[in-house]
Amino acid sequence: MSDPSSSLHDLTNDPLPLGWRRLRLVLEWDGTGFNGWQVQSQGERTIQGALESALEPLGAHNRPMAAGRTDAGVHALEMPVHVDVSTQISALSVQRALNSRLPSDVRVLHCEEVTPAFHARFSCQWRSYTYRIFNSPIPSALERNRALWIPQRLEIAPMRDAAQHLIGHYDFAAFATKEERQTVREVLACDVRAIPTRHRREQQRSIEVSISGASFLRHMVRGIVGTLLEVGTGKLQSSDLEGIIASRDRGQAGPNVAAHGLYFAQGGYGAWNG
Repeated sequence: MSDPSSSLHDLTNDPLPLGWRRLRLVLEWDGTGFNGWQVQSQGERTIQGALESALEPLGAHNRPMAAGRTDAGVHALEMPVHVDVSTQISALSVQRALNSRLPSDVRVLHCEEVTPAFHARFSCQWRSYTYRIFNSPIPSALERNRALWIPQRLEIAPMRDAAQHLIGHYDFAAFATKEERQTVREVLACDVRAIPTRHRREQQRSIEVSISGASFLRHMVRGIVGTLLEVGTGKLQSSDLEGIIASRDRGQAGPNVAAHGLYFAQGGYGAWNG
């Protein structure tokens, strides 16, 4: 595995070593069997670690960097990643080589060469997440690791109203967990919608919460979804969101929902356009 110190190229504007290239990857993964994105000290199974192992036969490379770090159990639909490589084979050949070596729960959807100025994390101007809820009296065998099961009927209209209170530039400390950074963030969009289910049974439906912003606090999205669920069950009113935000008190908001319903959906490298 490559020397972690070589990742210094990812943190500065220094030129790449002679003959090296920077590649932009787009990854999809099922987070069920992973302990998150980032390589960890005890050798836990991570996406970054799996990608480094797949890169090893291609020659020297730096540590891959992602647009965002995900926790254990969180999935990704389109995660931008960059990696510096010494190999001169085409980007398409790199994609094919990686997919032949990666485990079946990770796939490279796209690979292209980019300039050294591109940085998957620092160049990213906005990030979108989706949280999936399976709302049915009976849990789903197929969705058990991919959506949160809620048996009681959720009222979507007040959840959507509550979501609108989150859009804007606020201090989101009430939704963060053990956050040591400053807690002011900007939410660009937040919505709740019902998705038709395969069986179209009256008491069974899928619900998605989508949220976009420049950056997020630790567990902020999961705390927001937990709060919106309390609105959906009638424990909170949609108008309560203003007071919860103003309180900056984690105890005023709903609990963090489970990780397995959360998906990193997309990272944007231009101005937000909705």
